[in-house]
Amino acid sequence: MPLIITPGQFNQRAELYHQLAQLTSAGIGVVAALEQIKRNPPAPSFRQPLQHFLDELAAGRTLSESLQQGGWLPVFDTALIEAGERSGRLEGCFRLLADYYHDRARVIKLVIAQLIYPVGLVHLAIFVFLIVLPFAGSQFNASLPWLFVKAALILAPLYGAVALMIYALQSQHGEQWRARLESLLRPVPLLGTARHYLALSRLAAALEALISAGVNVIEAWNLAATASGSPAFRRAVMAWKPSLDAGQTPAELVRACPLFPETFANLYASGEVSGKLEETLRRLYAYYQEEGTLKLQAFATWTPRFIYFLVVLFIAYFIIHFWLAYFNQINNAMNL
Repeated sequence: MPLIITPGQFNQRAELYHQLAQLTSAGIGVVAALEQIKRNPPAPSFRQPLQHFLDELAAGRTLSESLQQGGWLPVFDTALIEAGERSGRLEGCFRLLADYYHDRARVIKLVIAQLIYPVGLVHLAIFVFLIVLPFAGSQFNASLPWLFVKAALILAPLYGAVALMIYALQSQHGEQWRARLESLLRPVPLLGTARHYLALSRLAAALEALISAGVNVIEAWNLAATASGSPAFRRAVMAWKPSLDAGQTPAELVRACPLFPETFANLYASGEVSGKLEETLRRLYAYYQEEGTLKLQAFATWTPRFIYFLVVLFIAYFIIHFWLAYFNQINNAMNL
């Protein structure tokens, strides 16, 4: 597993799932589809994991068991594929995962494109106001290489913090790590809501597939909560078992759980009462997928603007500070 996953790697993962969806929809079996993709994979690094999956399948394991052995895929990928395998809807789950990784790559590219100018401005401001100007006003004759070394020393902690943040946001970490990260990001405007809505959409999609396949509702909810990729949903749903065994319905538990928005709870209850739960879950998936994507795009748009605003304030502060110091020197010289 790479230390940091780039937009290109997300697109490669999306292409893998897209090819699997196309091949399985054409009636080709999973083993034959994996063998065909292995010959021309989206990335050369995919050949070894795909061969491992084929070896596990040849040993008699199911697809979901094979995927869990290698540790190559994130937890919610394997959970969603397991839900698709149990429900007989692997094609739909592959398409959902392809769309998911395509959206992640697109949003990250949008953020990077809009960050180019403010990031360049940050480097220029640091070099000018923290390195060049302090030396310009002193008797120290700094050479150009020393100025670049000084810039590197100042920027190194910023680079380290950005790399750590990107690594922390990757989805391959364990549940405890992801649970802490989820708690930290939940209050963040736009981003916290976007992540929550997208987890709801994955939960609804997996739940609809499982219930339509006749999977027991308790087991379906447990698998769907895992497939959502949200540790908070998984823990909440796992705690429902005693209440479900006592006769409470999922609609009652959903309404009592603060993790589920009122819209989700109301629609789910209506679908449960009317006998049209599968149709309701499809609507919930589409709604929260769209809302989550829109909020994620808004976050990707406004975050660079916020950074640009901070850079402008930083530059304004040093300009004002420079001129105040200059005028103070003039006043002191006149008083003398």
